[in-house]
Amino acid sequence: MLSRRTPSRRRRAGFTLTEVLLVLAIIGVIAAMVIPNLIGSQQKANVQATKNSITAFENIVKNYAVANAGTFPEGGRDEVITMLLNPPVDEDGKTVAPYMEQSPKDAWGQSLYYEYPTNKVQNGIKPAIWSSGQNKQNEDGNGDDVNNWQDTGK
Repeated sequence: MLSRRTPSRRRRAGFTLTEVLLVLAIIGVIAAMVIPNLIGSQQKANVQATKNSITAFENIVKNYAVANAGTFPEGGRDEVITMLLNPPVDEDGKTVAPYMEQSPKDAWGQSLYYEYPTNKVQNGIKPAIWSSGQNKQNEDGNGDDVNNWQDTGK
């Protein structure tokens, strides 16, 4: 005698469309909360990296001043950077290592600006050095520019 089997329920092998949509909605909500914080952190990191580049460039021109009777290099960005990239000659007539190996850049890949003598820095005791900032537009140290003469709190 043949026995009849009743059809058994099949086990489900995947997720329903509702479950998939629910998971995607949860991921979207989490991303919406996290991404703005990451973007803000990146901007703060870029400003801090630019401040570090400005400080490093300032130290390079201080080293130049020490080797040149306390006088900072005079002029604007292009002539000063060119001078600092070229190897100087010491008092014995020998070529020595240049003050820097490459042009200083900000976190956005733009060259830093330099001005000496200047009226931007209080008492004009040091060169003015600034970055064009995130918008990459030179605003002469104002706007979103990052500079070495004022703490912008950025």
